[in-house]
Amino acid sequence: MSENRFKIVFDGALLPGVDATTAKLNLAELFKSDVAAIERLFGGRPVTLKRDLSQLDAQSYLQALTKTGIDARIEAEPSIELNLSDVHDHAPAPVNYQTVTADPESPYAPPRASVGETLPAFATLKPFSFAGRIGRLRFLAWTMALTLVTLAVGSVLAIFGLALISADSTAGLILGGLVAFILFVALGFVSIQFSVQRLHDCGWSGWLWLLNLVPFVGGFFPFVIMVVPGNDTANQYGAPPPPNSTAVKVLAWLWVVFIALIFIGALAGGITAIQQEYENAAETSYDSGSVTTDEVEAEPAEEAEQVPNSTDDAAEEAQPPVDSAKE
Repeated sequence: MSENRFKIVFDGALLPGVDATTAKLNLAELFKSDVAAIERLFGGRPVTLKRDLSQLDAQSYLQALTKTGIDARIEAEPSIELNLSDVHDHAPAPVNYQTVTADPESPYAPPRASVGETLPAFATLKPFSFAGRIGRLRFLAWTMALTLVTLAVGSVLAIFGLALISADSTAGLILGGLVAFILFVALGFVSIQFSVQRLHDCGWSGWLWLLNLVPFVGGFFPFVIMVVPGNDTANQYGAPPPPNSTAVKVLAWLWVVFIALIFIGALAGGITAIQQEYENAAETSYDSGSVTTDEVEAEPAEEAEQVPNSTDDAAEEAQPPVDSAKE
């Protein structure tokens, strides 16, 4: 008696919590096929992904398929019993294998990979878009480049603003302020796009960027975006970004150094301000104590000046009046 054989059947069901797009991308990567070919498996009808397997091989295939997020199952192959009395000596009918294999609607047709149409290993970079993914180093590099552009634009606008102030041109100042506002809003919009793509690389929704506007949370959430690693494989936002180039690594480390210098400068400035405040408070306290001592020493002298000389007054009262007529 021959060993029982099994097959893997899939009818389009997904495991709980798995997105259909993610499952399709994972299946395409597993079968080395494109997403268009995988779409045929989600028609709602049972499809045999693999057949004529032993029980051990069927379990191995099922575990690999379960990791992609689909809900496949193992079914036993129908046993075929051969009766020698029914055997006739005749030539077998020719089989048109091209017709059999070319039928894409066959429920028993396994997924086929088209040569040259495999899923790309890396996604195309889209700097000015909310779609796509970027890694940590590329996020830092692009942010550094945007910062350099902002500083350059700000310097040019500052020079023009000083020239307009010296020329006393009110209309020019208004126009220059409007242009500066538009440019900085555009640069801020691009910065938001970078952050959304970084969130996509982590498998998070881009709407989480709004946490930057929440008090206290917005103080450390940008550092979370810079530190959390991204997904190594494709997720619901597409394939992983391409490897980092040398320019990306250099700009990323420049941004890290820039942030470190700002932090050290802010810390040193805070310590200097605290020390200066302490010295001013000490000087004020010392000056108040000196003034109080001088006032105390000066009070007896003032009182002495205000006390009348009783002896002199008595002598003046004792002198007889002078008669001017006798003189």
